[in-house]
Amino acid sequence: MKTSLVILLGVALAIEAASYERKYTVCQQTTGELYHYKEGRKLDEDLCGKRLATAYFHDEVNQTGWAFLEVDVISPKIPHYLQGYAAGFAEGRATRDLIDLHIINTVNGYCDGAKHFCDELEEFMVDNLKWMEMEIKENPEDEYWQQVNLTVNQLFGLIHGYENKLGAPINYREIAVHPIFMIQIAGDLEDLALKFKKPENPSKVFSGPGHCSALVKLLPNNEDILFSHVTWSSYGTMLRINKKYSFKTGDPGQVYSFSSYPASITSTDDFILTSAKLAILETTIGNYNEKSLDLITPNTVLTWIRAEIAHRTASSGLQWAEAFGRHNSGTYNNEWVVVDYKQFHRGKPVQPETGIIHVVEQMPGHIVHSDKTAHLFRTTYWPGYNQPYYKQIIRYSETDKMVEKFGDWYSYDKTPRALIFKRDHVNVKDMDSMIALMRSNNYTKDPLSKCDCNPPYSAENAIACRSDLNPVDGTYPFKSLGFRDHGAIDVKVTNSKLINTLQFTAVSGPPGGVVKDVPIFDWKTSPLREKVPHFGQPDRWNFAPVTYRWRKSGHHLHHLHHKLQKELLSGF
Repeated sequence: MKTSLVILLGVALAIEAASYERKYTVCQQTTGELYHYKEGRKLDEDLCGKRLATAYFHDEVNQTGWAFLEVDVISPKIPHYLQGYAAGFAEGRATRDLIDLHIINTVNGYCDGAKHFCDELEEFMVDNLKWMEMEIKENPEDEYWQQVNLTVNQLFGLIHGYENKLGAPINYREIAVHPIFMIQIAGDLEDLALKFKKPENPSKVFSGPGHCSALVKLLPNNEDILFSHVTWSSYGTMLRINKKYSFKTGDPGQVYSFSSYPASITSTDDFILTSAKLAILETTIGNYNEKSLDLITPNTVLTWIRAEIAHRTASSGLQWAEAFGRHNSGTYNNEWVVVDYKQFHRGKPVQPETGIIHVVEQMPGHIVHSDKTAHLFRTTYWPGYNQPYYKQIIRYSETDKMVEKFGDWYSYDKTPRALIFKRDHVNVKDMDSMIALMRSNNYTKDPLSKCDCNPPYSAENAIACRSDLNPVDGTYPFKSLGFRDHGAIDVKVTNSKLINTLQFTAVSGPPGGVVKDVPIFDWKTSPLREKVPHFGQPDRWNFAPVTYRWRKSGHHLHHLHHKLQKELLSGF
């Protein structure tokens, strides 16, 4: 992989303190020519014969910790691939400044000291793109491959929008090394890095794979089901965008909102709400079975694409699992939890015996899933904390061997977060108490945060971790418990009312300021400030919860901006 191609186009190293808005539309003339235009720049509107998609972008990163993006496809008559491309291009134009900054903060230098790995990765990704192209061409009427085509064209459009190259030719090798593509496959990269043996970069602070905490909580008297997720990641990833996509494909989940990042058309966290009233989240589970990596081949569909297809096409947890399980790549192995709010009757004593919650786990060559409605009503909660639940997945991932080697930290029911959730879920009575639990970290005082370490506890052992608070010179039985560029960077919560409008309440940034030993995260005082890029981020992360009200559909822009290339490739 030629790392010299991973460059920035028009880097913006500063963001104004005030919030701002951008609105872009992609349209098509009767001749087939494509255009994009921005509100406020008046040219000949007649050149736009048909609007395809509009992006509405509102940047409040410095005010709330979030930016907000809505992308609306205009008509169901637009082919799937063109819906995807137009939506991606409009987003790329509207969010290009944050994309610049996020690239600097996350994927710049990814291949430093890892040329052999990146060369192998490039070949794998080119082969994967070619294989999907072949399947799309051989199955033009197959709905699944139409969905794949929509998704990859949305990615192509995003790249072209960022670069201002509407309808440019698609070059697989350029795509495979593009920083936006690297951001797109961030989750899948964790397992591809294992397969191709990526060496650690000694110049960077150890971060480790991303992990998360999650909780589905049934309130007393069936008053509600609260659905929450906390992302654990590098602090360099804290430029955030909450997004809502409105496609016109006719699928049950064609409209969906989610927490996300600049340059990503997926959630990556993952936390998604769909127009089918499905709430979807995942927590990553480790794969310690090196032999299983042989099952990862280019002739599969990577998780970032399979998840998008499942979100749009499913109207139940079972349908989601079946759609997601097709062409399993064995990369970005997670436990997915799907709650179907259509099946839940708020405040009613009698509830369906099945269909409310479905749990899916993946490993290379294996998908295991089942309905967990009875379990939820028996225990009143379903937690997620990066350990597999199903015995088949525990064995196949060789997590059982990690328990033998390192103890209960790798177990399902005795790892610290399992015990914390078991102890504290009963305190959740409403949205505020759910947020309090999901933001909790009292690692120096909580006996469940203790470890065979020096000092004898770890800020990793909490629902919302803060590994930057562990001393650099501490001693720990394995790296995950020590000092690293890694922590909880948000919380998202929805309920049976908010999901009707695809809304959720969210807090951006690490937890802090509640207990003495967990201070508010501030780049000016962080030991990571000189080592972790954080361009465009606020210094001090002390934001209040935000419940964003999505705009009403039907509002479009009407000012032609720019005439560009005549034709778009019809998919691959």
